[in-house]
Amino acid sequence: QVQLVESGGGLVQAGGSLRLSCAASGSIASINAMGWHRQAPGKQRELVAGLTSGGSTKYADSVKGRFTISRDNAKNTVFLQMNSLKPEDTAVYYCRHSDLYRDYWGQGTQVTVSS
Repeated sequence: QVQLVESGGGLVQAGGSLRLSCAASGSIASINAMGWHRQAPGKQRELVAGLTSGGSTKYADSVKGRFTISRDNAKNTVFLQMNSLKPEDTAVYYCRHSDLYRDYWGQGTQVTVSS
């Protein structure tokens, strides 16, 4: 089992920045991937950014150039730096940790961007 603890959400004005963190603990495999997804009211959960243990990244088109995903492998922590935030970025952001067998999800953290 893997446990995920997220932090860093909040309220910010458009154009501002936030940094999300997600710390993983438990039975963490050496080969894994971590990422951030988000779900806005009335919409499906979508991938925002992903990062493998090998360093490969993937971003949603809507956040390219504004968001950066990174990880501290020693601390099993993944970060999402969000710059130039827009009202449409408002959502609950979920951390995901994946190994060869399953996905694990954090409890979610609210990000609200006011116009």
